[in-house]
Amino acid sequence: EACARFCPNAMVALIVNPVNSIVPAMCEVYKRHGLDTSKILGVTSLDGVRANRFIHDFTGLPLSEIDVPVVGGHAGATILPLFSQDQVASTLPLETLSELDKRVQDAGTEVVKAKGGRGSATLSMAFAAAKLSKAILNGLLGDESTPVERRTACTYLASTVTDLPFFASKVTFGQLGVQTIHPLGQLSAYEQQRLLEAKKLLAGEIQDGINAILPLLPSATLPIGSKSSDRYEQPSARL
Repeated sequence: EACARFCPNAMVALIVNPVNSIVPAMCEVYKRHGLDTSKILGVTSLDGVRANRFIHDFTGLPLSEIDVPVVGGHAGATILPLFSQDQVASTLPLETLSELDKRVQDAGTEVVKAKGGRGSATLSMAFAAAKLSKAILNGLLGDESTPVERRTACTYLASTVTDLPFFASKVTFGQLGVQTIHPLGQLSAYEQQRLLEAKKLLAGEIQDGINAILPLLPSATLPIGSKSSDRYEQPSARL
């Protein structure tokens, strides 16, 4: 609500979980204000950081040569690494890639266990958020000479890439924000099957977010700049 009223043109990158549900909910707020929902992004770049690292650990090849797109969502089996689209990962056998796919999905739990339940992946999430922020800022600078790869990152947003209203995929940023939402590209047979699984789960989580926020939204939307206190009934003095 505050973002919609005070910084409606800002790019808002949400890390708060569940990203799969929070982004659709936030977009409903923006819709009520008549704002551009492409300004709302879910930070999913940590999944890509993990996928790249796992391929590096397995192969020993430099991280600079590895770039696995991770699409879908940001929880469990909605996370879909497209190993077939990376020149290094695509050389590995399916059995290995299947194991690494599962490890990317469960990496958050792995970190919590490694820390003995005393923390989560805070530092790596900050690194992943910085990577997305850098791509956004490179785009907002408006310098078309900046290489596309420096303005591109995977993120979760309102999308028509699939038949779902929200999906994480590669996005290139420009001076006005989201410039291009890239198609998924060619998938392996394994990834095609995983995509069906991810979409089924993600559809429910998207709807959960929308169902949760709709009862909280006022039936009418006041212009940007109106006080939030003008939008809702004040609580009874007896309460």
